[in-house]
Formats: sequence, structure tokens, C-alpha cells
Amino acid sequence: MNTISSHLLSPFDLHGLHLKNRVVLAPMTRSRAGVERVPNDLMAEYYVQRAGAGLLITEAAAISEQALGWQQSPGIYTDAHIEGWKKITKAVHEAGTPIFLQLWHCGRASHSSFRVDRSLPVAPSPVKHGGDHIHTPIGKQAYETPRALETQEVAQVVEDYRLAAENAFAAGFDGVELHAANGYLIDQFLQSRTNQRSDRYGGSVENRFRFLREIVEAIIKVIPANRLAVRLSPNGNYNDMGSPEFRELFRYAAGELNRYELAYLHVIDGLASGFHQLGEPMTLEEFHNVFSGVIMGNCGYTQEKAEQAIREGHADLIAFGRPFISNPDLVERFAHGWPLAKEAELATWYSFEPQGYVDWPKYNG
Repeated sequence: MNTISSHLLSPFDLHGLHLKNRVVLAPMTRSRAGVERVPNDLMAEYYVQRAGAGLLITEAAAISEQALGWQQSPGIYTDAHIEGWKKITKAVHEAGTPIFLQLWHCGRASHSSFRVDRSLPVAPSPVKHGGDHIHTPIGKQAYETPRALETQEVAQVVEDYRLAAENAFAAGFDGVELHAANGYLIDQFLQSRTNQRSDRYGGSVENRFRFLREIVEAIIKVIPANRLAVRLSPNGNYNDMGSPEFRELFRYAAGELNRYELAYLHVIDGLASGFHQLGEPMTLEEFHNVFSGVIMGNCGYTQEKAEQAIREGHADLIAFGRPFISNPDLVERFAHGWPLAKEAELATWYSFEPQGYVDWPKYNG
């Protein structure tokens, strides 16, 4: 075993879940669920190949048809979705690894063509995404100005999250992670860039946090709090995000989330996927000052940087994304000091095909 990884590869107890190491498969959209969005055998093969990680977090699963915004991504809102995911959780558990499902609502990062009724994307406010285009079921399209959710509608979206969490546990997952990052709906409510509301869900950081608070409190009525996690992206500009008061906002959010004794707080602290440059980037140390629970770092970590973050007490777990695409045996490569395979080409990430998904070989010297 490579001694540099003595911390990263050490076991970890996650509130009673045994993790054989502190390497986590980051949630990554891979677009292999088909047009019906039902998890399938191909996806099961993909996750089992990467079950050397201490914990797997699935690609994001839409909590409702309204939540959709990505082609051939999975759902968690029908019986067929639940049955499909059961195959995956069973296979991963047989490989000896816990698995969490990430819950997703795309908000304004969507298009009307994703919905049967062709309804506009919803968001906290009618603030159009600044990107050039979005890939949709009818090809590349310009982003649409979203429809602002009415105050009385918010409760139904909260209920959709609660039901999705129940469905996830019915499917055999060990926990769920709220995708409150990367410019999707929860993040849109959190950030002033996209939240210009004047009701109880807008204005102050306290009000903008209310949506996430209500989701958390609804979910922990039906599952244990230590099986619910939250993902935040304080430094990111993905999906046209970044707000001037980001540091105040995310310190507040983390401090409030600390009250619930969650499974972990997943912080995208790295800058590899873009930085909004509205101040010095937030660090895991800042989050440790206000959040006393388990912290997971993510984005651009190397083996050495991950080891350092854990050794210095800034993180308990580190999630790896892109390296896991082309290195299904990433943990073994870390353990033995084997070189990593060349990073997969972007064109294969969302190709709908097995190629670039399950055909990456293990290291053979």
C-alpha cells in the first residue's frame, strides 16, 4: 500500500455505516437511463465497477417531471424508477459498499421541451440563465425565462423532495443527498443572483435559506437525519451562478444545517469547474468553523491533496469525479501507486452509449 494514502484509505464510520475508505464516488450526470429515465443493468454495472470507494453517491435523480432538465438522466418519482434503482442498490450492497442517491430539481436550468405539457422551467424568480444554449430532447435550444414559483406552490416542491427521499429508501438506498449546488433549484433560492423574491423566501439570507430548511425538515420526518446530506457550491460559477454575498450566505447555511446532525456536508470547495471570482474562495476550514459534523471536500482533488486535507483535519471524506470515469479501480490505483488512465473525453460523458461508461479497463501493469 502506498503510505502517502494512509489517511485517505483508512476506514471511516459514517453514523453507523462502515466505509472501507474515505474515497467517495462523486455524483456525476452520465445520461444512461434512457428516454424513460429508468435505472438499468448498464448503470448497475457502472456503479459496481466503482464499488471500491468507501461510499458511492449516484448521479442526480429528478424528483418530479417538473424537475427535469437533462437528457436521459434517471428519476425517482415513479414505481418504475424505484424498481430500477433496486437492482443497483442490491448489486452495490453485494459488493460491500453503501450508496446514497442525490435528489435533483433543475429549476431554471431546464427547458419546456423536457415536460409533456411544455410548461416553462420554474425558479425562485424570472431570471434567465445567461448561458448560450441547453441540450434538450429537441436539440440545442436557447434558455427560456423561467416562471417564478408562486408562494403557495413552494410547499408542493418541498413535498416532492420528501416523497423522493421516501422512494429512495424504498429502493434500498442508505441515504440521500440534496443537490443544493451548481445553480440548480435549491441553489437558485439560496443565491441573490437568482432569487429576487419579496415574499418569505426572498430578501435576507434567512429567508433565502427557508426553502432548503423546509426540505430538510420535511425529509427528516420520514428518514433519520443522519441519512440525509446536503451539497453546496460556494465558489462555483456553473449554471451562471455567483453572488456578491456568497461568504455570508454559505457560512449562514452551513451553520443552520449544523443543527440537524446530518450525514455529512458536501462542499465543492475546489475551483476546477470554474470560480465566480467575487472574493477569495471559501475553504473547508471556514466550514469547519460553523459545521461540526462530517465534511466532504470535492472538485479537482489529487490523491496527495486529498490525503493532506484529511490529515490536517479539514475534511473527513473526499469525493472524486472525473478520475473515477476512466479509472473504475481508482482506489486500487491509489493504494498501489499505479498511474491513472488518461481522462475521458467530454464527448463520451453524456453519449447515451456503453462506450466511455463501462468499458474502462482496470490497471493491468
